Amino acid sequence: MSTVRGARERARVEVTAAIKDEARNQLAADGAAKLSLRAVARELGMVSSALYRYFPSRDDLLTALIVDAYDAVGEAAETAWARARDAAAPHPARWVAVACAVRDWALTHPHEYALIYGSPVPGYTAPLDTVGPASRVGQVLIGLVRDAHRAQGVAVPPPAAELRPEAARMAADLAADLPPAAVVALVSAWAQLSGLISFELFGQFDRVVEAREQFFRHAVQELGRSVGLLDGRSAGAGRRSG
Repeated sequence: MSTVRGARERARVEVTAAIKDEARNQLAADGAAKLSLRAVARELGMVSSALYRYFPSRDDLLTALIVDAYDAVGEAAETAWARARDAAAPHPARWVAVACAVRDWALTHPHEYALIYGSPVPGYTAPLDTVGPASRVGQVLIGLVRDAHRAQGVAVPPPAAELRPEAARMAADLAADLPPAAVVALVSAWAQLSGLISFELFGQFDRVVEAREQFFRHAVQELGRSVGLLDGRSAGAGRRSG
């Protein structure tokens, strides 16, 4: 029985992977809004009723693709961070390495990036299953800033008075061990990082920015400074403000 069960489980894994692969082909060709279980089944030579045993609805298949995409870009960020730490790279260099890893993944998987960071899919509401995977890149950025804060402090100007209650709430929710000002700056930088990648991926830099990689590195270095990641020349100020 165990041999039969194992064969069935392997077959299910293989069919599930094939369904996802064909769904990604449809994302590339027609976009997420036109994803169709019937079309996926037809391309795979399956009857629709058989496919429904794997994914009962289009939304279930979309959720699986979204979770896979978030996990993939999250793994890329985590791997870049781990390698930079193992190499004892300075904190600003770790920030750039992570940002570049996210960009590289997006350029290699543009349709999956669009699925998770592009326009919402009409009629689809992401379930709670997506929250953990969606937070992986953010957790890397928080961890990176946390490491810098523990090592030398971070130099971030205090938020405006009207933002301080929100800054305190954000810090309590996201990273209670970081100064609220750093958390506000980090969330802003995270959004701007996504904007930089989206502008490049979706053609907003056409006829504007030609040296894309050099421009990106410069921009993310500035974002690193905005969250208080300090180079050696300003590390002393960071320790005093931490």
